[in-house]
Amino acid sequence: SVVCHLEGSGQWPQDAEAVQRVRAAFQLRLAEVLTQQHRLQCRATATHTDVLKGGFVFRIRVAYQREPQILKVVRSPEGMISMRDTPASLRLERDTRLLPLLTSALHGLQQQYPAFSGVARLAKRWVRAQLLGEGFTDESLDLVALLHFPYPGNAVSFSLLSVPQVGFLRFLYLISTFDWKNNPLIVNLNSELTAEEQVEIRSSFLAARTQLPVMVIVTPQDRRSSVWTQDGPSAQILQQLVSLAAEALPILEKQLMDPRGPGDIRTVFRPPFDIYDVLIHLTPRHIPRHRQAVDPPAASFCRGLVTEPGPSSLMPVLGYDPPQLYLAQLREAFGDLALFFYDQHGGEVIGVLWKPSSFQPQPFKASSLKGRMVVSRGGELVTVPNIEAILEDFAVLGEGLVQAVEARSERWTV
Repeated sequence: SVVCHLEGSGQWPQDAEAVQRVRAAFQLRLAEVLTQQHRLQCRATATHTDVLKGGFVFRIRVAYQREPQILKVVRSPEGMISMRDTPASLRLERDTRLLPLLTSALHGLQQQYPAFSGVARLAKRWVRAQLLGEGFTDESLDLVALLHFPYPGNAVSFSLLSVPQVGFLRFLYLISTFDWKNNPLIVNLNSELTAEEQVEIRSSFLAARTQLPVMVIVTPQDRRSSVWTQDGPSAQILQQLVSLAAEALPILEKQLMDPRGPGDIRTVFRPPFDIYDVLIHLTPRHIPRHRQAVDPPAASFCRGLVTEPGPSSLMPVLGYDPPQLYLAQLREAFGDLALFFYDQHGGEVIGVLWKPSSFQPQPFKASSLKGRMVVSRGGELVTVPNIEAILEDFAVLGEGLVQAVEARSERWTV
């Protein structure tokens, strides 16, 4: 993504909807100019413009610096105007101000320490291979990986690591040993935080712990809210990641110490499927990223590849990922009953965990029978999950994509 900040002007409207319409007009005009003057393939929408250049698609977003402030304006029924953070303003500020600042800092570190990108990619790939990628943003994992390099403000006691695998080891060690409940992870980029400010951050963290996310990462630009972990992970997901990191660490250490041994480094990337209640097996031919799997398939499926060299006049299909679309449908239909886990980099299996609360008998209500059936308990009518129907719905929703639904019923009973 590319964020294009527009200059401030008194001619900008002060209404949020009007600002969005002006931005949309800029997006359309931008696509028109790039197409006519630079002969680039573009596709414009109200929120962004996709540009095909050199075989890559860049997504350009036009941003107005005062829009987050405008979105904070809240009008009460009595007509009183107040300023407060809203989900829309926080999201826009994160994407148009905080993200470019963080990206710039990470780029500078990468220019100085080439091993950083390898550590960050290994860390992200491992988390996603454990089917936990939905709970962690790329930025949060980048910041955790960043602590293993001697950037200004991070006085590490060991010499620079030039081997990404060693940095990945230290990433696993930090994940498995850090006290996430009682401490914030402070990433002091460019030494902007003084010792006194760090003490104040820790004090504020303890005072507001119950209102903060489970995993708190602090940077000089984000000292209180931990924007990169606001949407996850949950306490259960973080605890699972800590346990998996603790298990993977000695295995990886042994393999790196004896690279010629019989061990396979991909062992630490293979997820444990025995913890899931249901496994949904997907058809490989409908997985766009099948070749990115931890264990490369013997046969792969490719469609729509450009075989002729030179610039293409066709805009690639963007965002079409059948497993992700299927996951969205599952979470919308059954999110109150189960949690769904998937490796978006070529995974062939979706793991399902039933929520313990969903198995509790509920009083009979005609309006709350989705996924439940009526039974008699102690002379009263109650509802319990209709597991057979739910498993059948898993297959029906994914018709053509789902190969099989495996119910590991020895792990649970209704």
